Amino acid sequence: MIITHRLCPDNKDRLLPHLLQPGETLAGGVLWIDLYEPTKEEDQQVEKLLGISIPTHEDMDDIEPSELLWTENGTRYMTMRLLIKNDISDPEISAVTFILAGQVLVTVRYCDPRAFSKFVGHATKPGGCGGTAEAIMAGLIDAIIERCAELLQNTGDRLDALSRDVFKETVKQGDRNTALQRTLRGLGRHGDVISKLRESLVSIERVLLSFSAGLKAAHIPSELREEVKATLRDLQSLEEHASFQSNKIQFLLDATLGLVNLEQNNIIKLFSVMAVIFMPPTLVASVYGMNFERMPELKWEYGYPMALALMVIVAVAPYFIFRWKNWL
Repeated sequence: MIITHRLCPDNKDRLLPHLLQPGETLAGGVLWIDLYEPTKEEDQQVEKLLGISIPTHEDMDDIEPSELLWTENGTRYMTMRLLIKNDISDPEISAVTFILAGQVLVTVRYCDPRAFSKFVGHATKPGGCGGTAEAIMAGLIDAIIERCAELLQNTGDRLDALSRDVFKETVKQGDRNTALQRTLRGLGRHGDVISKLRESLVSIERVLLSFSAGLKAAHIPSELREEVKATLRDLQSLEEHASFQSNKIQFLLDATLGLVNLEQNNIIKLFSVMAVIFMPPTLVASVYGMNFERMPELKWEYGYPMALALMVIVAVAPYFIFRWKNWL
């Protein structure tokens, strides 16, 4: 799918989207061409219209981190990796390539980040965008960063809920064990999301730094350069926030594992106490189970009740001693 965006003739600060048909030429004033899941024929159509090369899906997936930014015949290619599936059960990263070819911005994507639709909804309204390809790219990156901020906020709220579960007092042992297992699974999923989000933020920062340097070299108006610098500062603050959340996940993971160890120690302690309680009665029973000829208690009328009572006493006594020592 090829979607072109040009400035509205009556209002120069908003975009008019248009679905480009096969064989159709570009209308005047097109600033942004959005290639969404393009076919080979659509790639070739844009290449012929602009005289540039369009990376394929395989090229974008196999690109090395050192090759995310490159220039070819005066055309700048910048690829960032975006977290497109923010569901904590299945986060996924996909590459999006930005191409600045003269006065036209080309985006190549095989995913549908929410930031793109949000930016288009804003840019098609009066005052929604600037009048250059660089201004559109800056607006897109700003929308992407806002989406990352929303994701970080949502993840932070979920981590707060998990933190309350970790340190919440529960009465039933079964409920406590279930809660700890659920917390461990949740922390693992959130850790995966934050890890992929930090990877995405790093790639966005690299693109933004390269884009900012290109603006200075192209003598773009200072207002746009200042906006890009402010966006870069926002991005760096998000990276710090992501690092904080990563540290929080590690803290909650350590705390949860510590509680799991305490629960296991309590179980082992219970078995140890039970073994100590039943050890003295076993000793008494073993003594009176010996087949010696001269054992006075064997012929005593109250010998059997005395042995039973002795076993009960030596079993109960350790229990009360442990309670008195606060070992139970």
